[in-house]
Amino acid sequence: MSGRFARSVCTAALMAGAASLALPAPLSAAAPGEPPERSRPSRQSVGSLLSRLQSLYRKAEEATEAYNATEEKLKVQQKRVDELNDELATARVALTGSRDAAGRLAREQYQGMSGTLAPYVSVFLSSDPQQALDSGHRIQRAAGQRAATVGRLAKGEKYASDVAARARAALNEQQVLAARQKRQRDAVRKRLGEVEKMLASLTGTQLAEVQRLEQKNIGEAQRTLLSSGRLSGSSRPSAAGGRAIAYAFRQFGKPYVWGAEGPDSFDCSGLTSQAWAHAGDAIPRTSQEQWRTLPRVPLDELRPGDLVIYFEGATHVALYIGHGLVMQAPRPGGTVKVSPITANPLLGAVRPDADEAPLRKYVPPPMPEGALSGSDTGYGSAQAPSRA
Repeated sequence: MSGRFARSVCTAALMAGAASLALPAPLSAAAPGEPPERSRPSRQSVGSLLSRLQSLYRKAEEATEAYNATEEKLKVQQKRVDELNDELATARVALTGSRDAAGRLAREQYQGMSGTLAPYVSVFLSSDPQQALDSGHRIQRAAGQRAATVGRLAKGEKYASDVAARARAALNEQQVLAARQKRQRDAVRKRLGEVEKMLASLTGTQLAEVQRLEQKNIGEAQRTLLSSGRLSGSSRPSAAGGRAIAYAFRQFGKPYVWGAEGPDSFDCSGLTSQAWAHAGDAIPRTSQEQWRTLPRVPLDELRPGDLVIYFEGATHVALYIGHGLVMQAPRPGGTVKVSPITANPLLGAVRPDADEAPLRKYVPPPMPEGALSGSDTGYGSAQAPSRA
């Protein structure tokens, strides 16, 4: 299986008429060791294979981004649970102190009442008016202290009870999120398993034909976009955008792993969110949240550092580096690389640094050797790794 996957098939722009596009001349002979009847895939069958593979990968990436979104919520909820547990521990220490104080008061009151006369009775029977007045003041102060202690005890008990209830609710929510994350993890594994199974069923000839069709589609879409003049924005990023690009370039060649956000591997939004985090601007973790929350920018105003969002569901994202190119983590089986901006169907673009002006002078980092080679969308071994 691994030998077949090593023949990486690239994901191209999803084009509605993929199944009807003309193919190069069919291969004249079967690949060595392949059955003759499978050596000449028809135009329809190759287009259908391409469409099915793209659909499976898109569903896998949708599941991955859903998993990522829940992962972020789970991190926030874990922090909330930890904060409430700390608050509850502090409340219980304070409550113990209040109960100890109330216990001392009860013992003092009992000891004061064990004589022949209660203190307040002694005040009224005293023959010394000043002594009676002083005793009355002391009794009044003691009564006030007892009332304050009892009040603090009651307030502390209510506060501790409220914090405990919030802590239980937060823990319950954490458990709900953890269960959801497990379901989403299983969904990713299932989707990638479907891709793995389909790739394993293809012959070398079919893989070559699908790859050829994909590359043809990418090239046509890229030429059309560049010739339209739409990518006429600034060729200079902001200072933060330049730092994001430099970080992304340093990740070149690292593998795509679903749910990963560095430092050794990335998924698509893991790369873009970490690039901007290292640039000094925290942005949302997932491609959907990046599309939903960041300022949008038209393609004719695109500048390096902007994020290019793909597919109708905003399930893929890449970092624009200028000249019609993006840096991206493509798909399982692929590595961080430079790709044509049209390697996937464009949805739009967003700008994390919308308030920052472009640099007056910008020298882009040197292009890594082989940055443009290899699969733009990473059809390879799609097996999801084991994740907790």
